[in-house]
Amino acid sequence: MLRSVLRRRCLSTVPVNVRDAWLFIDSVFPVQLAVWDPRHYIGLFRQEHLLGSLQSQLSKVTEHNFTVLDIKPYPKDGGVYVHFSYTPPVNQEDVLPNIERVVQDHVDKSGGFPTWSGLASGRAWLVQGSPWREDMHRFASPIIKVIFDGPDVQEQKLYDTFRPYGRIRDITLPTTVPAGTPRSATVTFQRVHSAAIARNVLYGIDIPSQAMQLTRIRTGYQKPIQAHAIRDWMSSHPKITLPLLVFLLGTLTYTIFDPIRSLMVEGKLLDWFDYQKYAIYQWLRANTVARLGGQRATDTSQTSAWKERSDACDSVKAYLTDKPTTIAFMHGPQGSGKTTMLQAVLSEQGRTVLYIDCRELQNQVSDSALVTTLAKQTGYWPVFTLFNSMGNLIDLASVGLIGQKAGITSSLPDQLNQILNVVAKGLKRVSDSHRRDSRRKIDAERRREDILAQGRVLSDKITEGTWHDGRLDCVAGNGVMSELGIGDEIMDSSSTIRISQQDGAQEDAEKQDKREAEAEADMDGVKALPIVVIRNYSSKLGATREELLTILANWAASLVEGQTAHVIVLSDNRENSRRLAKGLSDADASSSLSFMKQKLSNAGIDIDFTQEQTASVARLGGRASDLESLIHKVRNGQRIEDSVEDIINQAVSELRKNAFGEDADDAKSLPWAREQVWFIVSALAKQPKIPYYEVISDFPFKGDETALRNMEHAELISITTHGGRPSGIKPGKPVFRWVFERLVKDPVFQAVQEINFNDKAITKAERTVKECEDELTTLGNIMAGEPKSWYSWLVARRSASRERARYVAEKMLKAEKKLEALERKNEVLKRGLANGF
Repeated sequence: MLRSVLRRRCLSTVPVNVRDAWLFIDSVFPVQLAVWDPRHYIGLFRQEHLLGSLQSQLSKVTEHNFTVLDIKPYPKDGGVYVHFSYTPPVNQEDVLPNIERVVQDHVDKSGGFPTWSGLASGRAWLVQGSPWREDMHRFASPIIKVIFDGPDVQEQKLYDTFRPYGRIRDITLPTTVPAGTPRSATVTFQRVHSAAIARNVLYGIDIPSQAMQLTRIRTGYQKPIQAHAIRDWMSSHPKITLPLLVFLLGTLTYTIFDPIRSLMVEGKLLDWFDYQKYAIYQWLRANTVARLGGQRATDTSQTSAWKERSDACDSVKAYLTDKPTTIAFMHGPQGSGKTTMLQAVLSEQGRTVLYIDCRELQNQVSDSALVTTLAKQTGYWPVFTLFNSMGNLIDLASVGLIGQKAGITSSLPDQLNQILNVVAKGLKRVSDSHRRDSRRKIDAERRREDILAQGRVLSDKITEGTWHDGRLDCVAGNGVMSELGIGDEIMDSSSTIRISQQDGAQEDAEKQDKREAEAEADMDGVKALPIVVIRNYSSKLGATREELLTILANWAASLVEGQTAHVIVLSDNRENSRRLAKGLSDADASSSLSFMKQKLSNAGIDIDFTQEQTASVARLGGRASDLESLIHKVRNGQRIEDSVEDIINQAVSELRKNAFGEDADDAKSLPWAREQVWFIVSALAKQPKIPYYEVISDFPFKGDETALRNMEHAELISITTHGGRPSGIKPGKPVFRWVFERLVKDPVFQAVQEINFNDKAITKAERTVKECEDELTTLGNIMAGEPKSWYSWLVARRSASRERARYVAEKMLKAEKKLEALERKNEVLKRGLANGF
């Protein structure tokens, strides 16, 4: 319709000096960046409305007989071509810039050009070349390829020609090309919008070239990324791409494969993949094969055979009925029946059991076979051992490319730890699944009991005649007529007594049920824990698999410490329990020294420990983390004595910040007071262990056990027990003994903490003196009102008020002396701080 109107206008009488030209109006449509650009289709939907609005605005321009001949939309580049005619004055030829300016000013006054987004924006540009509307898949980009039909154009001339349409980022001059290929340059704009305007306005323009000739340029888009650009960049930057590839592979493993592996471990433990455990298979077997072949006799010989070892069975059962706090270690000669006895005990428990056979793992001839066997025993799947073998070749190639390994391969300990960590997550999922199933059964049983109880109550009410059936209201009526019905009213006094007794009994029963439910929940939580059995835990096959046993020991200790599963270890001799104890607690001096020698020997460092070095290692006390830190420092070239001092100094700095806070505001957020932790530090610096109840019976704790428990939770101290009750307090780590001593020997830190401790004690003493003064005043008033005999001046009469006054006076005297002593001590400490000691 719009084009037919324009054609009819063209048929009107036109002056002889009429000329035509083109305008390009941008931003009418969105610039299409790809085939999938949804904005392009929004512009097409509004095309008819936009072109109509544009025609209405341009029809009002009359400068130089401006007449619109045709409007050609070009949605791909976001603009519209406007073909117009005009009549230039007789003495003025170049009026096109004036027309461009007049059109822009007129449209700006009327609110701007219509756009697809509804916002008034865009501008009219005079087409200096020839319009080219193509519908190929050449979408806009910020890079314009300028092809020269003639000699090359100078860079400055290109800049002056293209700069009016937007900021230019870079210009690339023509390079050597094969014969017959046109030469070209590239102009990179800051914005795609500017490039789209330049491409449509300047296509086919003639520009003066270097040889003072005219060169016609043809503009087109060039993709920002050329074919194979990413591949070429990656191949030319291996130091960046290889680590990035390793990171992406690791991310893929942790985000996709690890959850699958954890699920597969859970499926193995819960027998998801064992068809013999399904009810339909058991029913079919019971009704087919079992009927034909008869029932097998139950084997009762095993129970009677192990009656002589009832003590061991009872110990295992007792271990499994409590939350795991340690590893159960069973040892005995090979063939003594440890596994058979344990299987008999576990079969009675009916709990999920995971078996790991160390002998089968140690018999594997290669690391990949060992990993595969461990994965098979634990249900860990999928396993990509081939990728690790290929990773060795990739590492070898990366050494030649970038001078270092890519890090794709993992060592055997890393692979074993990764498998066992995923298995631990699977064990946790199994425990949670058992808890949910147990909770559902308990809830269902309680609902059934509630229904039965409601039925019994209803039956009792019907028997007593106090039950009211609402359906009788339809017969007896409501209001006055409801007297014919029987309600829930108490009929006599005996019913009142009986109902009150029933309510009291019901409350007692509810309390008892609540206690039983809590105990049952704790027991269900223990029964929900899976059991891990590590069989044939022995190192007699050689030192090649010692690392496997160490990793299993540490993993078993982590399961117990996190209360994830019960762990039972079977071994041929008792000596293997030392490795498990090392995973759970601090090692002694000889074990610590042997552990260090082994680790350093594996790293290729042989050290003959002197007496001084042995004493330095003994200061760490056998804590595994501290020993590992010491080994790391020694590997880096530090002396053992210097490394131990470094560990102690670092612990001093951390303890000062974690136990006392960095400032007063930070100390307020600690779950204990500074004077409390200073009392513990100063006491443990003098002796390795202090009595528990002696600490909490006096200042600054005075019965406050919460602060001590918080210190234990923060691993500042360790509370020992005897007979199930707290008995003593020790440093949280063996190295803390020397850390506490170092803090106490720091004169400035000791003075600051002693002043703070004394200030709190002075405040307590002043409060005691004040309370004694108030009580003595009260006692004096009481004694003044007591009757006196005529011989009281000769013989002093004893009374309760006088005895109490004497006791309070002695107490006040002690508090006053203590107060004065603390004040004098603080003055000495403050003078020392002022003089810098």
